[in-house]
Amino acid sequence: MKLTEKMSYLQGLLDGLDIDTSTKEGKALVQMSEVMSELVMYVEDLQSQVDELTELCDILDEDLGQVEDDFYEDCDCSGDCDSCDEEDWRDDGEDDDDDYDFDDDDDDELYEITCPTCGDTILLDEGMIDEGSINCPNCNELLEFDYDDLTIEDFEGEAEEAEEDKE
Repeated sequence: MKLTEKMSYLQGLLDGLDIDTSTKEGKALVQMSEVMSELVMYVEDLQSQVDELTELCDILDEDLGQVEDDFYEDCDCSGDCDSCDEEDWRDDGEDDDDDYDFDDDDDDELYEITCPTCGDTILLDEGMIDEGSINCPNCNELLEFDYDDLTIEDFEGEAEEAEEDKE
């Protein structure tokens, strides 16, 4: 029995009881019945929206699968071209929803700096530091990086401090 059918049945039972709406209990029962009817309509509406969205997602999934098949099927490069670079796209051999593993360069070490003007903490990768400067995304202050005065001992000391912080 669907939710709307159950609510109709309950509404019929309440109508058949000849509830006295002049009493507190009668008023409460009638009001609860009306609220439940509204909730049932709301739930039914939500369910129809979910069904529509599920159908749309299935259609989009099929279309995307077709685009992937068309795009990657025609390439004879054995993974050497930009469109199917094996470093970024690898078929893991399993038949599941994750047909490809993304090999993002997440291994890049990030460096944390603090802007002396606003105190905002910024994460930078080595490439950003090699540029020599960057504007703070918070206050737009120019932050410059100069390694000319640093020695290898300075870097080793920072690495030891980082190891101690991890422990």
